[in-house]
Amino acid sequence: MGSADVVPGVSGGTMAFILGIYEELIQSIRAVGRPPFLRAALRLNIREMLRILNWPFLAAVGLGILLAVLSLAKGLEWLLVNKPVLIWSFFFGLVLASVVVVGKRLQKRTVPLAAAMIAGAAGAYIIVGLVPVQTPETWWFFFLSGAVAICAMILPGISGAFILVLLGKYQAVLSAVNQRDLQTIALVGAGAVIGIVSFAQILGWLFKRYHDATVAVLTGLMLGSLRKVWPWKLDLAWMTDRHGDLVPTLQKNILPDWRIGGAFNTEILAALLLALAGCGAVLLLDAWANRLKK
Repeated sequence: MGSADVVPGVSGGTMAFILGIYEELIQSIRAVGRPPFLRAALRLNIREMLRILNWPFLAAVGLGILLAVLSLAKGLEWLLVNKPVLIWSFFFGLVLASVVVVGKRLQKRTVPLAAAMIAGAAGAYIIVGLVPVQTPETWWFFFLSGAVAICAMILPGISGAFILVLLGKYQAVLSAVNQRDLQTIALVGAGAVIGIVSFAQILGWLFKRYHDATVAVLTGLMLGSLRKVWPWKLDLAWMTDRHGDLVPTLQKNILPDWRIGGAFNTEILAALLLALAGCGAVLLLDAWANRLKK
């Protein structure tokens, strides 16, 4: 989940869905905002708080995400700049296979569920095509960015990192992680805690009342997000980031050139192999998760 969340276009929620821990994750986070936990917190009853929380699960997931973000942020930042086609090809394969794997979890196949999936796909398709904006470099906006981005991070198909891109804060947050800027990290982290606990209340309720419809919409979100992770793009517009570097703000998906200088474009073969590797990784993870359940 952590490695996926670092990349603007891939959701950690997608990874949670693939591994079969998504609903447990939402319900565990939801407990933090429920009255029993809040009453125990007001009484400073640590034992009762731990009893209510699914703390071994949350601690394991949280530490895994933190470790991935701290260890992979620099490498992924380099790949996105120097080998964008290859990294996007791998994640395209991941997301494409995820749509199939998660779609299989629908208990029924009905017209209303198909409509819900189409609506989710359309919503994600529109969102990932939005153009980033210039936003304030103030403490409250970093807090707000963390709160909004974390909601996307637990939604399959909508990347929290991409929401940071739209808000104009992706490079700033990634640099803060790499340079250990504790003030910025704390502001974004505080916003993330408030955002994820609040949003988990809504998602948990939806899963309890409208399980299949919720899964259908989330599957649609992943399907629509394929627009963002298509490897070959043409940059149409740019903006200057806080470091003075030009970053693309508007891109168009294109087909690759099969030949370069009269020779076959070997990058296409590498991209196809990486996309297949991404698909294979998802299918293996799904098979592993199913075996663990049995």
